[in-house]
Amino acid sequence: VQEEKIFAGKVLRLHVCTMEGAEWLEEVPEDTTVEKLKERCLKHCVPGSLEDPKTVTHHKLIHATSEKVLTDTKTVLEENIQDRDVLLLIKKRAPPPLPKMADVSAEEKRKQEQKAPDKDAILKATANLPSRNVDRTVAHHNMRDFQTELRKILVSLIEVAQKLLALNPDAVELFKKANAMLDEDEEDRVDEIALRQLTEMGFPESRAVKALRLNHMSVTQAMEWLIEHADDPTVDAPLPGQTPSEAPAEAGASSAEAAAGPSSEAGGEEAKDELTEIFKKIRRKREFRPDPRAVIALMEMGFDEKEVVDALRVNNNQQNAACEWLLGDRKPSPEDLDKGIDTNSPLFQAILENPVVQLGLTNPKTLLAFEDMLENPLNSTQWMNDPETGPVMLQISRIFQTLNRT
Repeated sequence: VQEEKIFAGKVLRLHVCTMEGAEWLEEVPEDTTVEKLKERCLKHCVPGSLEDPKTVTHHKLIHATSEKVLTDTKTVLEENIQDRDVLLLIKKRAPPPLPKMADVSAEEKRKQEQKAPDKDAILKATANLPSRNVDRTVAHHNMRDFQTELRKILVSLIEVAQKLLALNPDAVELFKKANAMLDEDEEDRVDEIALRQLTEMGFPESRAVKALRLNHMSVTQAMEWLIEHADDPTVDAPLPGQTPSEAPAEAGASSAEAAAGPSSEAGGEEAKDELTEIFKKIRRKREFRPDPRAVIALMEMGFDEKEVVDALRVNNNQQNAACEWLLGDRKPSPEDLDKGIDTNSPLFQAILENPVVQLGLTNPKTLLAFEDMLENPLNSTQWMNDPETGPVMLQISRIFQTLNRT
């Protein structure tokens, strides 16, 4: 008995097929390489001898079940081929012939013809055309900018929301809920952890609160502001809309008016008017807060404080844009910010007909969100992420984008 037969591996019976329809059974030990197996298979289907080495390399074996191409250097065992597996013997596709020099030249010529002209070529081709002076400023303002249009939409939607809330029999309760949301939101504007860090450094609490609100709750920037304004005589002056004597008085008057409004059924119309006044007072609580750093920088250029505040309000607290506005034609004006959209326009009608918007307008929180975004456009992201107001803002944006494309 020969030694190699004593230690020979397991013999596998493999079913081999070709694309031409030939089939046969190959019996090979599991330690046989794929290349050797391929040579044995080619003897069944390739006429003549296999002396040409390209014959083997131009074919490949594929495992039918896994669709895997078998590697020539691996054994049948390494490729995890089992007894009675089906293999496909396929001739490889011939590589595409290399392009002729004439074809290469034609392709390069075609690419050159399709290449966009450079600046010199454009000037040469348009040298004989009459020149036209285009007012780029007018063209820019005629573009339908979503942020500008959104402000007009919000102004008009606020009027609709106020009327809907005033017509609601539970108007007083809705107002109380809205006012509670407003007070809660005002309290949440101060980060307690940041406030504690500043007070532990020795800064008075009232100054620390003011510094945090002016610096978007940044402890580092608030600390720098407190140090810079330590000797400022107006450092303890309250922010606009936060006069201690004014806010409680308004709240008290509002509560009194709200309570007096529905005291009798005959005073229904009067209650609606009072509720409208109440929401106007809510809006006054959310006065625009200009960026103090931008105010100082622009005033140092020689502009009046009122002009600077107007510029920052028109340009969403963006210092560079506010500077351009001050140096330019100052359009839109601050008065334009309170103008609503044409209520008969297709855009506004489409917004009002949307069910999500209709439902949102009956929610006091939506009204507060609209008011806040008017006075502080940078807070739009907060309301877009809110589960109650976010869907309404998303629908308004989608409707605008849809109609803007038509």
